[in-house]
Amino acid sequence: MEDRRVARLVLLALGLTLLDAAIPTPLPGVKPGFANIVVLLALLRYGWRVAAWVSVVRVLAGSLLLGTFLAPGFWLALSGALASLAALAAARKLPQRWFGPVSLSVPAALAHIAGQLALAGIWLLPSAGVLSLAPIFALSALAAGTVNGLIVARLACGAPRREGTIGP
Repeated sequence: MEDRRVARLVLLALGLTLLDAAIPTPLPGVKPGFANIVVLLALLRYGWRVAAWVSVVRVLAGSLLLGTFLAPGFWLALSGALASLAALAAARKLPQRWFGPVSLSVPAALAHIAGQLALAGIWLLPSAGVLSLAPIFALSALAAGTVNGLIVARLACGAPRREGTIGP
């Protein structure tokens, strides 16, 4: 049963990944991250393990659909997803009453962009140039994380959740 749940969530996240890819942006890498809405919903409803599966499989399948598998964009997406999952795992160790959809989404979005910038700084642009872009990317992550968290809060209102999961 859980496999089917994960598959449905991954399909939904993939659809949002494709939507993200279709939206023109002023700066490469600045995306709304709509697929992260599904990851947060999975976290709140089914726990960290399901959210991790959805996130990683979404990155793998999305890269195959978009033709970026093993290209720099794939590695950037994967590093961002893993950093975001690490932030969500760390949030699990903190008092749950402090964390709802927005207060989980914002640190996850900031960790996502930090993971991507770290990889870009180490591998693709090993200079201080990446650091000069950090404020722009951090502001976009803050905005996207807030909007996505508000969407999740709206969608999760009254949703049943499994015992031991994070959220309202």
